[in-house]
Amino acid sequence: MRVLVVGGGAREHAIAAALDRSGAELLVAAPNVNPGLDRLARESGRLDPTDPAAVVAFARRHRAELAVIGPESPLAAGVSDALRAAEVPTVGPSKAAAEIEWSKRFCRELLDRHHLGPQPRFQVLTRVEEVEPALAGFPQPFVIKPSGLTAGKGVRVQGADFATPSEGAVYAKSLLLQGDSVLIEERLEGEEFSQMAFVTDSGIYPMPAVQDFKRALEGDRGGNTGGMGSYSQRDHLLPFLRPADRERAIDLLRGTAAALAAEGRPFRGILYGGFMQTARGPVLVEFNARFGDPEGINVLTLYEEGDFDELLLGVAQGRVDPNLVEFRLRATVVKYVVPPGYGDRPRPGGVLTLDLPRIEAEGVRVYFGSVESEGGGRIRLGSGRGVALTGEASAIHEAAARVEAALHHIQGEFYVRHDIGTKENLSAKVEHLRRLLVPGAKSSPLPLSVAPPDAPASSAARPDQVL
Repeated sequence: MRVLVVGGGAREHAIAAALDRSGAELLVAAPNVNPGLDRLARESGRLDPTDPAAVVAFARRHRAELAVIGPESPLAAGVSDALRAAEVPTVGPSKAAAEIEWSKRFCRELLDRHHLGPQPRFQVLTRVEEVEPALAGFPQPFVIKPSGLTAGKGVRVQGADFATPSEGAVYAKSLLLQGDSVLIEERLEGEEFSQMAFVTDSGIYPMPAVQDFKRALEGDRGGNTGGMGSYSQRDHLLPFLRPADRERAIDLLRGTAAALAAEGRPFRGILYGGFMQTARGPVLVEFNARFGDPEGINVLTLYEEGDFDELLLGVAQGRVDPNLVEFRLRATVVKYVVPPGYGDRPRPGGVLTLDLPRIEAEGVRVYFGSVESEGGGRIRLGSGRGVALTGEASAIHEAAARVEAALHHIQGEFYVRHDIGTKENLSAKVEHLRRLLVPGAKSSPLPLSVAPPDAPASSAARPDQVL
């Protein structure tokens, strides 16, 4: 099958690699040269992925039989609509259905109209003069969000990014002056997780749950980024996530897909719910309309059945064979190699030397993002996330250790969050949830819901027992 992948980052490299394992013939439409994608692609086109006419022309010229849209911006630009009009089956919702991501206001109001949730208390602001009285009357602490797309970097949290309502007002006013509406939302306390699903006319098909790390610095400090890394657990849960709560999150995805269809916006593609696991269960933070980055890399790495192209064609056509939705029972950890200063003032241009055979010998896959190839295993870092190193093992901390071992085979100046997936970090997250569920509980060592290396997946400690 000849498949067009739209986009040029590490997420798209992971999509292409999964398709390549299925024997697909790959086409790539991206604005940049990605060395990983170029090695896999039969044809690569350098074009603006948000230009519907350019993407359709490339698809027609190379007789694409299926298209997969990676980033959110082409969806907001109507590229999926143009491809479908050109009779190219496409994984990616219409512009109207993708409004669930490109307008946070639409998302909140859709869920309100259909009595879906839970979601946080929120208020929409459209005029500068509304800001001061709204923030004065809104319970603290709160979060300020632009309604539109910001590549995961537009959210400001009271207590982390600003201290007082007056500081928050300055940011909210700056967004309104740029022409975007603004949401004020209650600050949720808990642990974030991502639950993605394939959505078709015939229903939704969940993927493993993943936890992403947005903050630039270790200990979840520093500014928001597109995501410094992520992990998934062998049993497709997470150390702090109970099976019943994961099902509640999946139910909200199911209800949201039904609400979109009821409003004449049927969704065919990847629906990604970002949730906060709180003392009252999972609460929706936001929806995305595509594979997460890096979360999509975790789940795509686990799809090894060789039928990924057939699965995606089914998604595009609206009906999936459930037998094709199979993810291996393994833990994964993704850590992004980024330029120094990333998240604040990145210093691009550094050259890294990667010993790919030794990295792969550690059990780690390499997916390229914002880099340029210098040849001979050398790459030049851009200003964004450069290389996604993905380890796989029976337990999360073992997968993280594999990535750490692989880092020894990269020479040059770069930054990475070493704390992602460590036993200490996982224990802290479980303890955090315990304290929310049992206020005043004393700290104590906690078992993690990860199976030992030689145990079957079913023997993993259940999060509802841990918490």
